[in-house]
Amino acid sequence: FSDPFLNRRRANDFIQSDRRLEAISQERIRERIKAPQERQREICENYYPCEAYAFRHGYAAAYRHYFGQRRTK
Repeated sequence: FSDPFLNRRRANDFIQSDRRLEAISQERIRERIKAPQERQREICENYYPCEAYAFRHGYAAAYRHYFGQRRTK
């Protein structure tokens, strides 16, 4: 015979487990899909002059300087 009433401390267990699973799946999605800034930083880190420039001016400025809109003559 089981008690038809839930223990107060365990009443929300089934809801919280769903939240935990959702949080884990969202984290996996975030790991696969990188932000544009993160991609730009990785590109800059792989090119030494860009990385050296980034230490002084920041990665956003370094990426724009080396890989931004190309100047055409």
